Amino acid sequence: MKHKKSLKKELTFIDIFCLATGAMISSGLFVLPGIAHTHVGPALFISYLLAGLLAMTGLFSQAELVSAMPKSGGAYFFVTRSLGPAVGTIQGLLTWFSLILKAAFALVGMAAFIKLIFPQLGESMVAIPWVGILLALFFILLNLVGAKKAGRLQVYLVVFLLISLLLYVFFGMQSIKVDNLVPFTPLGIEPIFIMTGFVFIAYGGLLNVASVAEEVRRAEKVVPQAMIASLAVVMLFYSIVVFVTTGVLGAEQLDGSLTPLSLGAEVAMGQWGVVVLSLAAIMSFVTTANAGLMAASRYPLALSRDKLLPGFLSKIHTKYQTPFLAIIFSGVVLVLCLFLKLDLLVELASTVLILTFILSHLSVLILRESKVQNYRPTFTSPLYPWIQIIGTVIFLFILFEMSREVFFVKIVLVVSALFVYWFYGRIRTEQKFALLHIIERLTAKELVTGELEKELKEIVQERDEIVKDRFDHMIEDCEVFDVDHKITVDQLFEIASGIIAEKVECSPESIELALLKRERENSTALNDEVAIPHVIIEGENKFDILLVRCKGGIVFNEDHPDINAVFILYGTMDERNFHLRALSAIAQIVSDHQFNERWLAAKNEQAIRDAIILGKRKRK
Repeated sequence: MKHKKSLKKELTFIDIFCLATGAMISSGLFVLPGIAHTHVGPALFISYLLAGLLAMTGLFSQAELVSAMPKSGGAYFFVTRSLGPAVGTIQGLLTWFSLILKAAFALVGMAAFIKLIFPQLGESMVAIPWVGILLALFFILLNLVGAKKAGRLQVYLVVFLLISLLLYVFFGMQSIKVDNLVPFTPLGIEPIFIMTGFVFIAYGGLLNVASVAEEVRRAEKVVPQAMIASLAVVMLFYSIVVFVTTGVLGAEQLDGSLTPLSLGAEVAMGQWGVVVLSLAAIMSFVTTANAGLMAASRYPLALSRDKLLPGFLSKIHTKYQTPFLAIIFSGVVLVLCLFLKLDLLVELASTVLILTFILSHLSVLILRESKVQNYRPTFTSPLYPWIQIIGTVIFLFILFEMSREVFFVKIVLVVSALFVYWFYGRIRTEQKFALLHIIERLTAKELVTGELEKELKEIVQERDEIVKDRFDHMIEDCEVFDVDHKITVDQLFEIASGIIAEKVECSPESIELALLKRERENSTALNDEVAIPHVIIEGENKFDILLVRCKGGIVFNEDHPDINAVFILYGTMDERNFHLRALSAIAQIVSDHQFNERWLAAKNEQAIRDAIILGKRKRK
């Protein structure tokens, strides 16, 4: 799938790290501990740690998917390519809405902390979210002029945030009272696990990263690394800060507080600490809102590209190379959400996060088991498939433990998204998906058209910045001979000489004799699986290749009785330099330990060619 205009690749590791970190460290740390402590006690920090470990399972699947498909829309893009456009539309619209809700909640939540610093403002100034509206408009403009500028602001805000938390931990450690940590589990062990699901939303910022992957330099490596680093850092900060806050305040002051860290700072650092931590809280809400708008706007863009939403949302600004209409659309919805009561809807956002991780797990399972050849992640999830299976089961358990009210609203939103797909997207899109490849293996082969393989091939070429050279073009146009049963090298050369003779001014007999003579002088088998016979032909400016795949194996000699891949090179003497370059390219490609597996798994002639074109080699 090609697009006339692409997004500018300008985000780096530090930008992505700060995008995820800033999006995660927000109300989950500055508001939630006071509410959750009531139900757990001093052991609350263990709930945060367990929630982080649970989020890590979802992260591994997300990281694998984004390394294979670094495209705007993040989880929506993955889900659509694995489970189909109907599920993808539901997931994309729900995630878009939840990211906007989180951003709106962050902007509205700043009111309590603004009152701590400026009590003279009174209730009237914070009752109407003027600050939130102004910041929303500022972030809209900032995102319009480029992801790099929005990302750079995120870096500065996150640095201030982390330094503030380090100061709080340093002074807080000196003010911990052991009595505040006893009894450690006043309500027993079970609440620790129950609260794990409650505080899980604190790690929701991980959703933001995958959606901007298309704008990241070397996204296939940078994004997984930044995601893992960010989660590790945030999980550490959450656990230590919550532990310190519990030890400094105790249940009497902490339970039910909406500004727990500011209260802790007042005890451990004095009034200046209140100001610093309140500013840090405000910065955290600002980073969440900025990251939320940046990430949310990429979902309408991706849906529009796939014709599941109106086409104007995928327009890219000529000068700034940003999805300006998707940003404006998401920004307007963000401003409107500032006037809503968000308690129920923010809890809904946590269910969407859990649903996204479930679908990410299922996407990895389907893409791997469908044997889609051009699915080529540079990061692979460890302990496959157990992480995906166990993670899905745990997430489903948490999902069904949510309140009935949230479950009802979720059903309404799912039905609404399905309505959009059925009456708009269904009649406009022909998106193919990996689940069809699994069905193909069981039933009807005609379901698979090759469109998914083609799109994934284009994504890999864009991701790896592959600029086609003469060798690539030759492979795209070359002949392919595919045979299932075992044959001898003599049989191979007899058949190959007939194919080559049709393309050059030589008789089949002369070509066959030349191939046999070359093979008897010195074996052309490169290893136990690959051979590269070559022959000189008469004329000028001629060079080509015949690709041969034999699943049953070709008997070249006693030492090489099961050759599966044969590259027969034929050309004129004046093409010797290119002949050497072609040999070098083939040698690099077949040295990949996964080459033979992909070669044998290729479903058709185009897939055989793709195994070569997408192979790892240096290009000049």
